[in-house]
Amino acid sequence: MSSDVMTIREMCETYDVTPRTLRFYEAKELLTPIRVGTKRLFTRRDRARLALILRGKRFGFSLEDIRQTLDLYDREGGLTAQRRRAYELAVKRLAEMEAQRAELDLAIAELRAELREAEAKGLVPQKAA
Repeated sequence: MSSDVMTIREMCETYDVTPRTLRFYEAKELLTPIRVGTKRLFTRRDRARLALILRGKRFGFSLEDIRQTLDLYDREGGLTAQRRRAYELAVKRLAEMEAQRAELDLAIAELRAELREAEAKGLVPQKAA
């Protein structure tokens, strides 16, 4: 097998994804492996795109945001527009994540206060012996 292409099994092992995941991204036209009969061969382009897809999903980007960002490379022929779009999405997502963290920090503080109050009132169940 040429190092320029990888089989679906190699992709799954390398990127810790399932064949179903790869077929899903192919169906969504995010990946375009070479088809040889029923065999899928993933190119370097596919591998780069998968790495970006997985990173985008880890950061909470929608598949549509990821698609639009990936397509900028093809449509505009380079990284500049793609990087600009990725930066804009990252700034927006970071603000969303920080807002979620602030809400979560507040909820945690409130829950801790409730637990301390319950402990102070002796409402905590006794541990079984």
